[in-house]
Amino acid sequence: MEGFDNLKISDEKKKYIVELLNPVLEEMVAECIHRMPEDPVPFMLQWLEQKRVAEDDKQLSAEEKEKMQADNKSLQEQVDKVKSQMQEAAKLAADGGAVEEEEEEDDEDDEPPEGWAREQPIKARQSVSAEAYGEWNAKKAFVAPMIAKTEEQKDRLKNCLVKSFLFSSLDANDLTIIIGAMKEVVVEGGKRVIKQGDDGDFLFVIESGKLDCIIGEKVVKTCDAGDVFGELALLYNCPRAANVDAKEKSVLWQLDRDTFNHIVKEAAQKKRNRYDAFLSKVPLLASMDSYERSQLADALKSETFNDGMRIVMQGEVGHKFYIIEEGSAVATKGGVEVMSYGVGDYFGELALIRNQPRAATVMAKGCTKLLSLDSSSFKRLLNVSVLLERSTKYT
Repeated sequence: MEGFDNLKISDEKKKYIVELLNPVLEEMVAECIHRMPEDPVPFMLQWLEQKRVAEDDKQLSAEEKEKMQADNKSLQEQVDKVKSQMQEAAKLAADGGAVEEEEEEDDEDDEPPEGWAREQPIKARQSVSAEAYGEWNAKKAFVAPMIAKTEEQKDRLKNCLVKSFLFSSLDANDLTIIIGAMKEVVVEGGKRVIKQGDDGDFLFVIESGKLDCIIGEKVVKTCDAGDVFGELALLYNCPRAANVDAKEKSVLWQLDRDTFNHIVKEAAQKKRNRYDAFLSKVPLLASMDSYERSQLADALKSETFNDGMRIVMQGEVGHKFYIIEEGSAVATKGGVEVMSYGVGDYFGELALIRNQPRAATVMAKGCTKLLSLDSSSFKRLLNVSVLLERSTKYT
């Protein structure tokens, strides 16, 4: 009942809020934040209706479910029949079009009658196809599962996820959805968590403990806290490549395939598309092709600095390269301003290329959003010689 002490409501109502109302509201709000519909009210009403249908389905008897499955099968057969008829009609229409072409060759100087384009049978049939099949094949909005957790569990899981390369680039809304969807699993030492050759329906993030990845009799990798395993089967839709056994008691967080595909993979694609459009306008990267920019986009991380916050400090070791996405920054040396940066400008490359300390301090001017690249990715993905030619003088 924590948090309700000041409310003048009965214990029974408090219990109702905590046990029944809050879980539904948290799940609905998380999905609404993820999707960000222009008008949230219809979205929430639709979500609640889908939730109701799902709950009703759970309560159906075996006979009712069997009847529903039979009805669905019958409907699918009817749809398949309609599709077959439409394909045959399209083929006949195409043959008719070929005959019309031959006739036109005999009289090609004649002007076609007005409205001829509207009378073509193929176009009419295409509109029927879109109406009959499009709605049947419409993609339903994905709703991630929401597994209740204590605040302490959420904090532990968040600290674990930000250390993982798969989840560290998620924005706050997507990370909240992932945290809500993950299930805590505790395994004892010696237990097999994944069996080689099985289908992969989930991945695991390790909070604590150690697990061995085994192919045949050989341990090919040992996973520790913060590591992810089981993701390859989800990424590439293939069977499990190895056995995974717990070496000791371990605390794992399990994520299902659907949530991973819709949130993590989708977020990575959105990030790539968003950054690619921006990077294509940065003069330094103009010579990159789309594939090279996509690789760079995957490696970039977004960082936000408020007005007056220090981004790099003169004399410190450099570990990152920066591009300004929004806002501006100024470089100072010995307290004197020596350079200013705007959207599309970059800094921090010299310390990485020459393995030298930072030559100047750079501070945010207003709220500034940066894209950062760690040292190893910087040297792997960018043309160092070009950077030296076009580099700033200070950082």
